[in-house]
Amino acid sequence: MADRRTGSLLAALAAVCALLAIAAPGFFSRENLIDVLLGNVPVLIVALGATLVLLTGEIDISVGSVFAICGVVAGVTALAGAPMAITIVATCAAGALLGALNGALVAYAALPSIVVTLATMVALRDGLRWATQGAWVQDLPDSFQWFGLSQSSYPIVACGIAALLQAALAYGLRHVAAGRAVYATGSDPDAARLAGFDVAGVKAAVFTIAGALTGLAAIVNDVRFNQVPSNAGIGLEMKVIAAVVVGGTAIRGGRGTMTGTLLGVALLAIVGPALVFLGVSAYWERAIQGAIILAAVALDAWRLRRRQPGLSRAAVQPS
Repeated sequence: MADRRTGSLLAALAAVCALLAIAAPGFFSRENLIDVLLGNVPVLIVALGATLVLLTGEIDISVGSVFAICGVVAGVTALAGAPMAITIVATCAAGALLGALNGALVAYAALPSIVVTLATMVALRDGLRWATQGAWVQDLPDSFQWFGLSQSSYPIVACGIAALLQAALAYGLRHVAAGRAVYATGSDPDAARLAGFDVAGVKAAVFTIAGALTGLAAIVNDVRFNQVPSNAGIGLEMKVIAAVVVGGTAIRGGRGTMTGTLLGVALLAIVGPALVFLGVSAYWERAIQGAIILAAVALDAWRLRRRQPGLSRAAVQPS
């Protein structure tokens, strides 16, 4: 199943690239490709964390708000004169704390993750707007931009960070006991509990890790600019969730890979700019993302009915 999905994604990527090569060859200019790459490295880092959450059968739609807060934390910490290493740690810690808040409410208070993260998405965004009064963090020190490296070195570092994270998480899910616990929790929480897995602990952990990765993504994004917007990350949750589900991760949990997420991010990274180059309104990008999420939910429901045909019939029969 995973190999089939990978093949389908690669075929879709090849088809889109072939269409662009014919209809809009300017898409493949060096400058545009670098912009697309650097603009989506943070998306990939957030999506890796979102994959862990979805694998446990939960969802986090607060990543855009967490991304904005972590970006402001990074800017303020840098302005205070902190070394880059301290700035990175502080930013990731802020993301981890916000993720842990979501995780505690979902795992230990047994609240639905869609409700919890919807509430925190709104509360965090409005809280940040109140705290900053909409002002951006400006006059960042030179040591902050490009991680204190040259502009030409930054793409190598940013891509290296994303590649190492993707490889490490892919290996961990496949070969480490904690990875098996994530899959077991999403496949059947009751069976996982009986097998000795700490289901609540696993869910709390993946939300915390996802928050830390969102913080890392925020600083990877922020160092490209000399100011940090307080309204960053709007719509990020749609793009991330769409990329994860198009990469093959099941909305209900228990199935998915980091390689699929990588390919899903790559496909959606091309689709947005491709619309512009093909003369289609960029507003269609959000519509496409929404359609992908809706299709994934419908496909999961169809697969569940196929696996348990008696369940759906019994559910509608009067007692």
